[in-house]
Amino acid sequence: MLRVLMFLVPLALSVYAFIDCISTKDEDVRHMPKPLWAILVLLFPLAGSISWIIAGKKRQPAGGPGRFQGGGGGRGQWVAPDDNPDFLKSLDEDKGRDGGGDRDEDPKGD
Repeated sequence: MLRVLMFLVPLALSVYAFIDCISTKDEDVRHMPKPLWAILVLLFPLAGSISWIIAGKKRQPAGGPGRFQGGGGGRGQWVAPDDNPDFLKSLDEDKGRDGGGDRDEDPKGD
C-alpha cells in the first residue's frame, strides 16, 4: 500500500501542476514563460510541480475577487450583500427582466 502511495501522490501532484500551468493566463505566470514552466513540470515531476505551486503563479486571496471592496492602504474590506451597490444593482436588473411584478401576486386580481 505504501509503495502505491509513493507513486500516486507525486503523479497526482505533477498532473495537477501541469494542468494548472497550462490553464493559467499568461499574465498570471511569474518568473519564467509558461511553456518553460510546463516543460519543467514534465521533466522534473516532483521538483517542477512544487516549484510551480510555490513560485510559478500569482495567487488570489482565498475569498477571491468581488468579496471585498477596496479600502485604504491596499487592504480590502468585506461588504455584506445588502450593502454592496453592485449586488443591489443586479437585483434591480433581474426584477426588470421578470416584468417588474411580484411572482406571488394573483394574475386574476382576486
